[in-house]
Order: sequence, then C-alpha cells, then structure tokens
Amino acid sequence: MNFDLQQTLENDLIKAVPLKQEDFEVLFAVASDPLIWEQHPNKDRYKREVFENFFKGAIESQGAFIVYEKGTDKVVGSSRYYELDEADRSVAVGYTFIAREFWGKGHNRALKTLMFDYAFQFVDKVILHIGATNFRSQKAAEKLGAVKIADLEVAYYGEPVKWNFVYQVDKDKWINRSS
Repeated sequence: MNFDLQQTLENDLIKAVPLKQEDFEVLFAVASDPLIWEQHPNKDRYKREVFENFFKGAIESQGAFIVYEKGTDKVVGSSRYYELDEADRSVAVGYTFIAREFWGKGHNRALKTLMFDYAFQFVDKVILHIGATNFRSQKAAEKLGAVKIADLEVAYYGEPVKWNFVYQVDKDKWINRSS
C-alpha cells in the first residue's frame, strides 16, 4: 500500500497542506477560541500549553494538515489521518477543528470529502473517533454517512482518558452515496 498520509488535497473551497512546525502560531490563533472545544472531550485545548501538546502529537503523527480557504488563504483549521491499518484496510480521520467563522458553510464537509475520497483509493474503511459529548461532530459525521459502531475509551497523547464513539464509513457506501 502506498498511502501518503500527507498528500496536499484541494478542491474549489479549501486546500489541505501537510502541517509543519512553523504553522503553530497561525493554527493556535484558530484553536485559541474556547467555543471550538465546548463539546469536545478535551475542553482546554484553547490554552496554549494544552494546544502545544496537541500540536506536537499532530506533527509526530506525520498525517496532519493545516487547512486554508481558497481565495482568501484564511486558516480554516486542521485535521489528520492516523491509525493506518494495512491488514484491516482502514485509516482513521480526525482531530479536526474548524474556526467558527467557517461553521455551517461547507468547509468541514469539503475537508472530509477530500480526505475520504483520497483515503478510499487505498483503504476500504474510514474510522472516526468522536467524543461522547461532541454532538456537533457526531451529527456532521452522520450527515457524511458515518455509522456508529462502538464506544471506546481514548487517551490522547498526554491527556486523560475520555469516552469516544467510533464511527465508520465504508468505501462502497461512500462511492455509491447520493450527494
């Protein structure tokens, strides 16, 4: 399998570019909004020291992106691929956050569509781990056709264990969806 987890992805609305160390300040400017993390299991990610840990994990994952709006070059947010499982032919997509100015405007859907379309060239399943209290993200995942398949305790890189729901999108259903 030749799945490059940091391939630049773009469409008419956004461009997802491999995350680099020098992106910290512009991405933290987005992440420093407490309302982004309001329903998230790790509600303190808007704090610099907590976000530094998150960002370090993103860089080390070698699958993270910074996302820009095409035309304005404003930073939309970030997402990443992780837990590539060649035997299971699956990859997880997540750790996504979007600036509030882009909520409800199609940026998250555009990002996930780019990431899923690219991933399904290599895998048969995309997995999403979503906090049990993150109702916005659960609803967004369901709108993309994701189905809840399990509950799971997740301990993210230096943070306490939190309950998450596991959602799955299958390649055949994604390809045959009616948009």
